[in-house]
Amino acid sequence: MIRECKKHGLTEFRTEGENKFRCIKCGVEAMKRRRQRMRVEIREYKGGKCLICGYNKCIDALDFHHIDPSKKEFGFGKKSYSTSMDKLKKEADKCVLVCANCHREIHAGLIDLTGV
Repeated sequence: MIRECKKHGLTEFRTEGENKFRCIKCGVEAMKRRRQRMRVEIREYKGGKCLICGYNKCIDALDFHHIDPSKKEFGFGKKSYSTSMDKLKKEADKCVLVCANCHREIHAGLIDLTGV
């Protein structure tokens, strides 16, 4: 259905419940904001810095490394931030937070996480 959005003008709307409509573009923007908030929150939950070198300048450079990959239920990709914070925390508890450089060195076998 095409309707008038205060922000986007004439655009497509979808039904959300009985007699309730929402601009699809506004919905997409709201989801992007929520995912970004969740990305920041879950990294702060894990300490907000690299466990190995202490890097904390750019939150987007911090990765989650699953200590035991066999217990991994999901990764921390774009779509995972659509889930609940409780589920994210449960999965993050199986991980260590490391910077991208240290993460690559872990996978290259240069950093040993035994005992972490």
